[in-house]
Parts: sequence; C-alpha cells; structure tokens
Amino acid sequence: MQVDWLNKFLLDMWPYLDKSLNYIRGNNTMTGPAGIKVYETNEKELVMEPAVRWAGNPNIVLCLTFRLRYPVKIRVQLVVRPLVPNFPCFTNVEVSLMEKPYVDFGLKIQGGDVMSIPGLYRLVQETIKKQVASLYLWPQALEILILDASTAAMKMPVGILHVKVVRAIKLLKMDFWGASDPYVKLTLTGDSHPARKTTIKRRNLNPEWNEEFNLIVRDPQSQILHLQVYDLDGFSAPAGWSDNVGAHDKLGMQMVPLNLIKPHENQEFTLDLLKDMDISEHHHKKSRGQLVLELIFVPFKEDGASGSAALKGAGLLSVVVVGAQDVEGEKHNNPYAVVIFRGEKKKTKVIKKSRDPLWNEEYQFMLDEPPLHDKIRVEEPLGHVDINLDDMLQNERINEKYHLIDSKNGMVQVEIRWTTV
Repeated sequence: MQVDWLNKFLLDMWPYLDKSLNYIRGNNTMTGPAGIKVYETNEKELVMEPAVRWAGNPNIVLCLTFRLRYPVKIRVQLVVRPLVPNFPCFTNVEVSLMEKPYVDFGLKIQGGDVMSIPGLYRLVQETIKKQVASLYLWPQALEILILDASTAAMKMPVGILHVKVVRAIKLLKMDFWGASDPYVKLTLTGDSHPARKTTIKRRNLNPEWNEEFNLIVRDPQSQILHLQVYDLDGFSAPAGWSDNVGAHDKLGMQMVPLNLIKPHENQEFTLDLLKDMDISEHHHKKSRGQLVLELIFVPFKEDGASGSAALKGAGLLSVVVVGAQDVEGEKHNNPYAVVIFRGEKKKTKVIKKSRDPLWNEEYQFMLDEPPLHDKIRVEEPLGHVDINLDDMLQNERINEKYHLIDSKNGMVQVEIRWTTV
C-alpha cells in the first residue's frame, strides 16, 4: 500500500504532534498499535482502525476505598472528518468500538476479593460489555468536537472591501428635542475583527460622515456587509467611546451581499433602512430613512507580488505567531506573546503550563503603502525580537525562528506575509 499521503501528513504535522505527545503523562501505559488499517473513502475524512491495549493501575475513591487493576483490550475505529487546512487538520473525531471490549479486572475491599463471590465476576463483566457496547459499538459512535466549523472554514484573504459611509437621509427622531445622535456600525460576515463604527453626529437627522473603512474579504460570493444605524441616547460620549456609553436605540439596518459588487468598480448604494431583515413584516411600511454608501472591492493580485512590484501600492500585512521554544523563567508558566506594529498591540491567548507554547494566531494590518523600513516587535514577558520587514517585502513571505533577546535559550517562530492589491 502506498503511503505518500502519510509521509506528507507527518511532515506537516510532526512539529505539532511532537509537542503534543510530550504531554502524555501518568500511570497509564498505552501499548501498540500492534497493527493499523487505513480505509480510503470518497469523503474528506480518514478512517483508521488501530488495535490498542491499555493497562492501568489507578486508585478510585467512591464511598469506599478500593484498588482496581484492569487491562483493557479494544478494537476501535477512528474517523476524523472533515479534513481542513487549519491545524489540527480536522474538525471532528468519531470513535466506534468494532467489537465488544474485553475487560479484565480485580476488585478488593479491605483485603477481601469481592470478585470471588460466585457468579459476580461474570455478571459484572457482561454488564460492562453490554453497557459500553450499547453506547459505542459500531455503527454507534462517540463524536468529539475538535475545531469549531466556522474556524475551520476560514479562508485566506482574497481582497479588500473599501467602504465609504457617505451620509444618512431623514432618520427617525428619537430624543425629546426631535432629533437623534446617529452613528453607523459595520460588520462583515466571517470577519473575526471587531465591528467598525463611525463617529457620532449630534442632533442630526441628515448626518454627513464621509468616513472610510477597509474590510478584509475572504469569500466575495458568500460574505455580506451588515450596516446598523444607532442613536446614542444619553450624556456626551468622550473620545474612545464604547457600546457601554449611554443607551443605544436602533434606527435601522440594511445589508449588501458582496456578490453584487463588481471588482475594481466604485459603486454607490442608497439603502432604505429597515427595522430588521424580515421583509414580510408590516412595520417596514414606516420610513426609517436612507443610508448612502460607496463600495469598492479590490482583489489581491493572483500571483502575489515580489521584488519591485511589492514596493508599490496598498496591501495586507499578515503576521502569524506560530509558537515559541525553550522559554524560561517563572513568568513563563503561562506564556503569551504580544505583536506590536506602528503602536498597535495584539496579544495571543495564554497557553497554561508550557515552555513550548503553540499559538498559531494571525493578525492583519491594512496599509495604504508597503511597510518600507518598518519593524514588527514580538514580545514575551522575558524576551523580545524586532523583525525588519525589508526582507519580507523582497520575498513576499518569511517564516523564521528568532532568538528572543534577553532570553537564554528562548526562540519564537513568526510567519509574515505581504499581499498587494
């Protein structure tokens, strides 16, 4: 049987598997698999059938203290599906028993062998087999969610949506003085970034914004731009206002499917605001005003850009903090990393009790021009590194391990890409 696919799979996965396997600890011993069968299907899945023997020697406390020793021999089927390009490369694991498990055990309480009672051992053995088989004997399966489907479906960016919120016309009157304090919130389906918001226009039913936003597009055929117009009711919001300031009444909403937008073409939309997107309801007869937008979708260049071509025009800077190795010190019991670019900070999740954390977190920065002579700093509590972006611009992408300054042995792996529009 050819195993080219397995060689490639292990080559890509081993840096992650090698770290993960180091966390298998305890008094349990897993031997085997003595053999493994791999079945090929027409679906995006892997079906594996390993033979596994598990021997344990645990102490279990349940009202009475007793010692339980048992080897378990099982024949299982593992199905990982669907296969996706994101680590760990699948979203679900299904575990099925291919035959009733053989369980051998002894049960002693205060020195006495309970299993010596006539007929008890056979009764317990058969009961365990029956109960386990009813739950997980094939085709019954235990399904374990590994990766959220929405995360797994995340695609690489394909372009930039330039949104200009121009103005609103004849908005609803929401306050005592017969006016409103409107602002617009923009979100794009499939975008993990926080919603964008315009400034607040005080006591104005026909506000002029002319404010521009850049949104990352991953699938222009399915993504939708959502727009919600709110009235900020309450005291004046200071700079850096948030959703917690005052009460926010919804003035209206609308949406624009991206498949309506032609690439590279500046299109103006005048949208009738609705209370919600249920167009069958009678309340849509009440006019809520209009919102005027200008939209341009600019796809990335298919072949990317390198050399002198990468030194011109706007683009997307993507920074992936892959992981770190040999981080030391008390503060690295729960390590994290911080990416700093042009004063903006992005913090990874905390990996608990690890000296070799794996983050695989991506951060994106929309730029109007290439980051010539710029640097990106990656910090950890006991070390940092400054990465010059000139080499990345010449080669379009870098993926390197860097020694952390002020750290004895610590290394951090970072991948950086520049994609032009």
